[in-house]
Order: sequence, then C-alpha cells, then structure tokens
Amino acid sequence: PGGGSRGGGEFGLVLQNVAKSGSTAKKGDVVAEFDRQFVLNRLDDYRASVIQAEASLRKQKAQLEVTRKAHEQQVTAAKGAVDRADLDLKTTPVRSAIDSERLRLALEEAAAKHKQLLAEVKFVEISEGSQIRNAEIDLDKSKVELQRAEANADRMISKAPIDGLVVMMQTFRGGEFGQIQQGDQVYPGQPFMQIVDLRSMVINATVNQADVESLRIGQRARIRFDAYPDLELPAKVFSIGAMTKPGGFRSSFMKEIPVRLRLEKMDSRVIPDLTVSADVVVEREEQAAAMAPLESIFRDAEAKPYVLVREPSGWRKREVELGLTNNVAAAIRSGLRAGEVIALEP
Repeated sequence: PGGGSRGGGEFGLVLQNVAKSGSTAKKGDVVAEFDRQFVLNRLDDYRASVIQAEASLRKQKAQLEVTRKAHEQQVTAAKGAVDRADLDLKTTPVRSAIDSERLRLALEEAAAKHKQLLAEVKFVEISEGSQIRNAEIDLDKSKVELQRAEANADRMISKAPIDGLVVMMQTFRGGEFGQIQQGDQVYPGQPFMQIVDLRSMVINATVNQADVESLRIGQRARIRFDAYPDLELPAKVFSIGAMTKPGGFRSSFMKEIPVRLRLEKMDSRVIPDLTVSADVVVEREEQAAAMAPLESIFRDAEAKPYVLVREPSGWRKREVELGLTNNVAAAIRSGLRAGEVIALEP
C-alpha cells in the first residue's frame, strides 16, 4: 500500500493493531493491521458502483427488449399492409383504371416498407448488442475496481507467512531509536516486523569489499556470540550481495558487501537480534603442524622465513616452512611444533 495524506485522497501507513514483540504466531495469523478506514470507505463506494452498474444493465436490457418488440410489431404491421394491398389489387377487374393503378402503387409502397423494416432487423440487433455490451463493460469495470479496492484493504492486514517468533524492527522516534509499536507510522518499503523461524536462523552480516572476492556460496564458517563467549556454532554462506551496502556514517570511505549465513546447528540460547562475529573458512591447511602470529615470523637476507624459539639455553633461530596465511596468522608446515614459545619481536 502507498502512503500519503488523508487530504490528498491517500491513506497513511499507521499501525492500528500489532502483535506483541516476542510472541509466537502461527502461519496465517494476523500480526499487524494498518489504519484502513479510508480504504474501507472507498470499498463501500465501489460496492455501490457495482450494484448501480448491475441495475443499469438490467434496465438497459429491458428497454432494448421493448425497442425490439416494437420493431417486430412494425414488421408485422407492414406484412399485414402488404397482404391487404395484395387482396385489394385482386379487385382491379371491377375497378376503374385509376383505382387499379392506385391499388398497384399502394402494394408496391407496402412491400417496399416491409422490405425496409426487414433489412433494419439486423441493424437493430447490432445496436442492441452494442448497447448491452457497453453496459456489461461498465459493470466489469466496476467489478475490477471493487476487486482492486478489496485487494488494497487486504494488503492493509499483514499475516504471518510461517510459524515463528514475532520480532519488531526499530524506528527513529523522539530523537532516538525505539521499537516500532502500535500507533507508529511507517513508510512504504520500510520493514517493521520479522517472523523468525527459530529452528532455522540466518545471520545478516557484512564483509569488507577487499575481502569479498575470496567468499563463495557454501563455504563453512564459525559463529561466535558476543552474549555467550563460550558458544560457537557452525554455519554456511548461502547469499552474497551483488552491490555494496548503501548509507551509513562510513559510506564515503568504507564499502561493505551484505552476506548471509545460515546456522547449521541451533542452541536454545540463540534468539533474534544477537550480535555475532563470523569467521569464514576460505581455505584449509591440512599439513600444518602449528599456527604462528605474523609478527613472530621474520626473514633473513635471503628472504627465508624463520622464528625465534625459546629454549633452556636462550632464544634460538629456526627456519620454518610457511603454509596458508591470513591477515593475522600463518600456518607452519615444518620447523615448529604446537606448544613451543616464540618471540613476537627480534
């Protein structure tokens, strides 16, 4: 539904009734209703238009039936005049020449009129059909307008598409963000509610434009929750945005791509709107013996990597073979064992 002012003939998107946030809803339950008084008033007008169009069509058919019957009577009367003139013409042997000619001309006139009326029959039928069709089109138009008004009225009622938990979105009210509630006005295209299936939840995340090239659909990820530091759940990437995320305070210099991940395992503590972090596994290192921070890996004059390992006698230089690396750590294939202590600076 569109928004606007009452004075302009449109209706505002004002929430008249709304389900409580945190409540459960079944598929098909009404979870929100906008103020639709103006729409219902228009609906009554369209119903009246349909009733008026139906009555007009019945009246039109009755009038055209009267016109058709009157024309049939004219045809019948003209046929009778022809028959009468034909009988009168048979008396010419006992009449004068002038009367005989008058009777002959009367017969020709009656026959011509009868022929003309017969020729008009199809045109009368065409005229009747066109007028009835026009009335039927007007009726169909009124019905379409009524159906459109009914659809608009139905759109002002939101029903739950699935079984799930009602989660209200936030809006800017009184100088700060607050949860949308009954009486608030929302704008066209503004999300105001989510129905969340707690058995299958998704994560709406963003990734820096410099890193999105390495992401692929189906990659596995590890999800950690800020509210539960000890909780880690597996997930998979199932959606990567094609455009950068618009708006935001950092939009002029920081571009991010929206990404969605689906949790593959659930926990009773997980509820909607929790903040999380996601580590997406873009590559795996199967031969790594240990992991080391990047700042602990140094290079000699020949650019060979090495680390400084703490031994009982002091720090000892040891060359290592590097595997996969990311922005913070590197996989060590050989030269270092898990548990050994290494230096973070020379």
